[in-house]
Amino acid sequence: MKTNFTKPYSSPEQIVQILKTRGMLIENEQKAENYLMNIGYHRLSAYIYPFYKSPKSDLKLKEGTTFKQVLTLYRFDKKLRILFFNEIEKIEVAIRSVLANIGCQELNDKYWITKPEYFANADKFNQTLAVIEKELASSKENYIEDFRRNYVESYPPAWMITEVLSFGNLNYIYSNIASNRLMKRIAGYFGLQPQVFTSWLTVLANLRNMCCHHARVWNRDFMLNPAEPRKMAKIWIDTSKIDKKKIYYRLCIIRYFLASVSPNNNFNKKIVDLLVQFPSIDIAAMGFCRDWQNQNLWN
Repeated sequence: MKTNFTKPYSSPEQIVQILKTRGMLIENEQKAENYLMNIGYHRLSAYIYPFYKSPKSDLKLKEGTTFKQVLTLYRFDKKLRILFFNEIEKIEVAIRSVLANIGCQELNDKYWITKPEYFANADKFNQTLAVIEKELASSKENYIEDFRRNYVESYPPAWMITEVLSFGNLNYIYSNIASNRLMKRIAGYFGLQPQVFTSWLTVLANLRNMCCHHARVWNRDFMLNPAEPRKMAKIWIDTSKIDKKKIYYRLCIIRYFLASVSPNNNFNKKIVDLLVQFPSIDIAAMGFCRDWQNQNLWN
């Protein structure tokens, strides 16, 4: 049964005093108030939560908890999101290009993305086409405006269209392709089967959106459960003791994709360097296994 929300507003100055009553050590109250004003207590509270004693509902902080520790956790999560966003960008750009290239090669039709005969579900295709039309109509990209001015075709070719669509739209198009052979060719480029490829794209699109909206990711239990590959073309991990809802599993998915799209990447080093920079971070809460660096994927 719903009730009224009666929790009152508390100013940054009031929140500092509340945190002190819960046991937090705050070296500089004025600085803490400034952080709370610029970050917001609601956002920062997610990084305070791990420091509460059990049961968490008692709102009693562990002995020695400092405001500085909370900020360290917040900064780590921020750097982690930036790292993810940069690496997912490489994967997204590759998927745009591979989808357009292999589709044109296999179907011998550069306009295949806007033709219903190449897709399994008509309603799904119509939804996608409506998105494409909306994106093309609002696009200010020079190559789209040039196409509208100079050519009679209703839609640009596939390699232009994929550039104006979101990561989620690309996956929506891929998952509706009628040709099993084409789906296998596209997924196979990344060393995956179609079912796993679709699942992993959904997972990465979800993670990318969280990074765009500055959501906490470091210790989150993600709702999406990635499909488990049975046979891998490239090096993978032993997942028998891995929690697929944690961020570590998503790190491994990114690492696997990068082996195809950026073979000389230094993603491993970036992860290690970030963890070294923040030695206080509990990587077990992120889903890391104890010997993660010894697994072949990370060597």
